[in-house]
Amino acid sequence: MPEQAVVPRPAPPATTGPAARAGGGRQVWRELGAAGRIRAVYREGDPAAGVRAGELGAVLADVDARHSVGTTLAVCVQLATAVPLLTLSPGPGPAAGALAAALEGRSVTALAATDRGSGSDLTALETEVVIEDDQLVLTGTKRWITNATQADQLVVLARHRPGRHFTCFTWVLVPATAPGVSVEPADTDLFAGSGTGHLTFDRVRLPRTQLLGRTGRGLAGFAAHIAVERLAGALWGVALCRRVLAETRDFLQRRTVADRPLWERDSVQQRYASCLLAAHQLRALTRELAHRVTDRHDTTAAALLKSASGTTVPRVLDACAQLQGAEGFAAGGVQRLRTEAALFGIGGGTTEVVLSVVAGGAGPLLDGLTADVPEAGRHDDP
Repeated sequence: MPEQAVVPRPAPPATTGPAARAGGGRQVWRELGAAGRIRAVYREGDPAAGVRAGELGAVLADVDARHSVGTTLAVCVQLATAVPLLTLSPGPGPAAGALAAALEGRSVTALAATDRGSGSDLTALETEVVIEDDQLVLTGTKRWITNATQADQLVVLARHRPGRHFTCFTWVLVPATAPGVSVEPADTDLFAGSGTGHLTFDRVRLPRTQLLGRTGRGLAGFAAHIAVERLAGALWGVALCRRVLAETRDFLQRRTVADRPLWERDSVQQRYASCLLAAHQLRALTRELAHRVTDRHDTTAAALLKSASGTTVPRVLDACAQLQGAEGFAAGGVQRLRTEAALFGIGGGTTEVVLSVVAGGAGPLLDGLTADVPEAGRHDDP
């Protein structure tokens, strides 16, 4: 089957201030689906075939240019992780129906992996599914779940037997309206549009057909798809840095002190240039490693990207917030954006956790530090 044609991308608007970035994740998801842009992210329009890094990065950049960080987060998690997980159960059934609706933008899917208190240690989660002959019984709590308050279905990671072995966990597809499911919005004024909330499952009874994929393959499936989410985060990080750096340069060129634009001061240019360098380094690493994630779900490459974006994005936004001075505290200004950008070092695994993964792959990574330069066009350009 030939790869689906890319839907033309509209140019970003001239104004990217807070007024231009209104709209929630559910609304934007619907618009992307209607325009064919959700399917276009995947090879042959099928999430099971993998993502097309270039189109994934373009969609995230376009959403970031128009909408809030929270709205972009809501789109990012679905494109990279939640929707592809729906392909774990091929053939007719509940997952197939949810997948078709998600690709058209008609339904929102939340990824519910993190338990209360478990953080990045998924083997410590307590959410439990009892698998009976003809039904499932799901009990537990999930915290800080993107899209929780606006989802039609929830992809829930639960343990089906005691222990910390990776085969003890399984995915369950849960309708958000199922009896026993309750949703509480997260107590935060950050991440508008993300639908972030907490989920409680009080002996939720479901048909056995709501199992996603093979029993015991939950963490294996998560590892593969979280790698793509980490790539998506790096692609989004490049776009976010570019946008804020462009806005900061415009501010510095307009703002004068003693009849001289701030942009003309050496100290300002040097600090700005160091941020520009960091953003280009993140982009170069993303271009180099994207194919390893999209083609092989390389977890070490994904950890490198996650570590890089988790350190680069906060660094760039911290500097831009300082350079913009008091203006950064305006409603919707860079100071709020800087606070929300902390998610790059926390969501999908904290920087400290993923750096441990990088250290675990030190041997091959050291072997990769050779002086050879790939020929132009060798890799897919995200």
